[in-house]
Amino acid sequence: MSSIKPKSSKSKPKEKADTLRIQKIQAGTVIDHITAGYALAVLQILGITGQEGDVLSIVMNVQSKRMGKKDIIKVEGREITADEINRIALVAPQATINIIRNYKIFSKMRIEVPDEIIGIVRCENPSCITNNERGIKSHFGVVDRSPVTLRCFYCKRISHHEHLIEQLQGKS
Repeated sequence: MSSIKPKSSKSKPKEKADTLRIQKIQAGTVIDHITAGYALAVLQILGITGQEGDVLSIVMNVQSKRMGKKDIIKVEGREITADEINRIALVAPQATINIIRNYKIFSKMRIEVPDEIIGIVRCENPSCITNNERGIKSHFGVVDRSPVTLRCFYCKRISHHEHLIEQLQGKS
């Protein structure tokens, strides 16, 4: 007959139920404060499929004091570029980027949507000069930063957040 042994009184201290535990990374990038539900879009924009071999941690729709809910991505072994940060700004304008080296934050920056977006996304207007003339880069002014809304400098067409995400993900 088997018996159940009582737990030892020397058990480990209990962790708080509301504590978020994700393993630290030695070197790489942590993208925090991503708009809830957009972590997968950010990964797609970065070209990360999970098949590259890098260790990834993705947490979605977790509680945030500042945002209500947020997503977090940790990518070990990769520091993102300024161009990638500009792309992320269009999807997750409130995100923060932490570059990690030797398990410590080497640099921390809050993403800011610039006043102008040049050459990152295309104008939605098929007749726009940027879609028909070789060598002319798209050029947008920012109408709204959250959610990001852009106005084409040339044809004045408005591009909304959803369309920008689709473009950056290669769906449009």
